[in-house]
Amino acid sequence: MSAAVNAFGDPLGPRGRRRALVASVVSGLVVLVLLYLAYRRLSDRGQLDARRWEELLSGEGLEFLATGLVNTVRVAAVAIVTSLAVGTVVALGRLSRLAPVRWVATTYVQLFRALPSLLLIIFSFYGLNQLFIDQGSATRVSAEVAIVLGLTLYNSAVIAEVVRAGVRSLPRGQSEAASALGLRRGQAQRFVLLPQAFLRMLPALVSQAVTTLKDTAYGTVIGFDDLLRRGQLAGETTRSPLQGLVLAAVGYIVLCFVVSQVAAYLERRVTRRFGGRTQVTGVEDVTT
Repeated sequence: MSAAVNAFGDPLGPRGRRRALVASVVSGLVVLVLLYLAYRRLSDRGQLDARRWEELLSGEGLEFLATGLVNTVRVAAVAIVTSLAVGTVVALGRLSRLAPVRWVATTYVQLFRALPSLLLIIFSFYGLNQLFIDQGSATRVSAEVAIVLGLTLYNSAVIAEVVRAGVRSLPRGQSEAASALGLRRGQAQRFVLLPQAFLRMLPALVSQAVTTLKDTAYGTVIGFDDLLRRGQLAGETTRSPLQGLVLAAVGYIVLCFVVSQVAAYLERRVTRRFGGRTQVTGVEDVTT
């Protein structure tokens, strides 16, 4: 743990710790003051009145929002699974001894990792549908499919580097032991290296899952009926747009908190498994 801290500078001395404590206290007081001012302003404008929340918090209102929550979880789950599958294949391509395979996999990673997921979702929906229209095809890409496709392209590129980082962090003796057992290179990667890499990189993979979950909110741009969209519609219907967005935000916070708790639990398990914190935590630890 100390090595990770010292990587950015020397440990703080007594004077430095006092300054850090004072800065933390001052920052906390500033945040409290800002929260109080926001509370007073919202209260003065009647945004905290019970009547603005009653309809949204009724059984019908909560059921309406719950449908959006289910849609968000469903799309996120599919996108996470497809991203993991595609990312693993791309990672194996990056580790291949065949130069053309490595070039294709590297191009995939560098291209889609550099593009915003929102842009990929918009292109997957409007771009592909326009292409089908121009070709005279009756096929159409739904908003749900466009979100899954866009998120898969982006997140699979990131996950590919995470998985590759996990494989490269393993001791060389693992490959040598697999070879001594008569396993070919591909078999060693599938049955020996990849399982250990996934175990090492579980915290990073779950963190990426949190990112994928939050990025599903981009689906609102193309009209997907997710939690954010339902929060907007509920707010507009009840003439309480702020309250609708607040409830949607609470839903995202709860979902991300649950996934983050899973990530923390997995990280503790991994730390105990390897006798210390895993040094490779993401794509930034991998040399190209």
